Amino acid sequence: MGQDAFMEPFSGKVGSVQCKIFLLLLGVCSGLKVTVPSHTVHGIRGQALYLPVHYGFHTPASDIQIIWLFERPHTMPKYLLGSVNRSVVPDLEYQHKFTMMPPNASLLINPLQFTDEGNYIVKVNIQGNGTLSASQKIQVTVDDLITKPVVQIHPSSGAVEYVGNVTLTCQVAAGTRLAYHWLKNGKPVRTSATYSFSLQNNTFHIAPVTKEDIGNYSCLVENPVSEMESDIVTPTIYYGPYGLQVNSDKGLKVGEVFTVDLGEAILFDCSADSYPPNTYSWIGMTDNTTYFIKHGPRLEVASEKVAQKTTDYVCCAYNNITGRQDETHFTVIITSMGLERFAQKEKSLSPLASITGISLFLIISMCLLFLWKKYQPYKVIKQKLESRPETEYKKAQTFSGHEDALDDFGIYEFVAFPDASGVPRMPSRSVRGSEGVSGQDLHSTIYEVIQHIPAQQLDHPE
Repeated sequence: MGQDAFMEPFSGKVGSVQCKIFLLLLGVCSGLKVTVPSHTVHGIRGQALYLPVHYGFHTPASDIQIIWLFERPHTMPKYLLGSVNRSVVPDLEYQHKFTMMPPNASLLINPLQFTDEGNYIVKVNIQGNGTLSASQKIQVTVDDLITKPVVQIHPSSGAVEYVGNVTLTCQVAAGTRLAYHWLKNGKPVRTSATYSFSLQNNTFHIAPVTKEDIGNYSCLVENPVSEMESDIVTPTIYYGPYGLQVNSDKGLKVGEVFTVDLGEAILFDCSADSYPPNTYSWIGMTDNTTYFIKHGPRLEVASEKVAQKTTDYVCCAYNNITGRQDETHFTVIITSMGLERFAQKEKSLSPLASITGISLFLIISMCLLFLWKKYQPYKVIKQKLESRPETEYKKAQTFSGHEDALDDFGIYEFVAFPDASGVPRMPSRSVRGSEGVSGQDLHSTIYEVIQHIPAQQLDHPE
């Protein structure tokens, strides 16, 4: 550290006003006051250590004396160096180790060694109208910086749950006054029924281990001048199997019963929590007969190849490290639910099909009825006319409209065809002489028209 850090402008004779202001800031209104920022200072071996000191007074001073002493436990203080005004008088033994720049009372120790650890006493004397004295003590500790710790696990191969133990040891290559702390998943580890620590806390025991002890462990080491944390380690703990269960990609599961449609292939998956992974075996049971099927976590069952409608299966899980095993039973029932679902689908479509069929039937029936009404009467009349003898007919004469009206008299037969629309024929009615032919009913026959010709027209033809 340079000398500028030690230069603190401070006049040997301070005016009374300035002194009062300075002492007021220090919280002192009279006498001499010596202060230090901390009564304990931690230093690093091989590096420089600065001990800051401040003092103040309000009386006229002709001389200012500063003295530094050093003491270890159970020993007498040793003189290090001193000054009167700006003149420094060091102890020849320590003249190259300790530095002071008066009137600044701060002390520089460079380099710091373990032998420099102890109490440093600073004393300030003011000579004026009288002599004022004040002193302070600073405790100095010296430590080495901590290197990164390393955690070792024993046994490194791992431990079996409820049977084995695990020991974690934290090792540090360099550092003094070390304090060890253990962390699991970033949180401090406390003493418990299965957790214990060595006297220095650098060893951590887990006895016995359980599945819950699996996690990320680290060792945090600290001292007054540094702290370091190790890399994360994870102990190997063998456990299980736990939570054995069987699932399928198809079928309906109710409890331990799987319902499978006839013709479907279903894939079963057997799983359990375990380390290392389990060895799985499948066993079938029919008619009180047990038979081995296969090894592995998966089993495919083709329902059309199953001889019986109901078959019991067993999945066995075995951990070859822990020596523990577990098994689960389930039943597979082969049904024709697929055909039933198809029938239900057809049933759901039947109302629409019925409505469509009825509509088509009504449309076709109406068309046939219309055609029948339009063409069937003509056929009946035609057959009737063809069956009558020709002698009953009188050949109709062709008239041009200018022949004598007397020739029009005779017996005529008028054949009326009904309307295609099916409108019923109105009954015939007579035509009054005053109404003329225009009032004649449209459905009257020619015979009826001639029958109602006035008699006077017949007697007096024009």
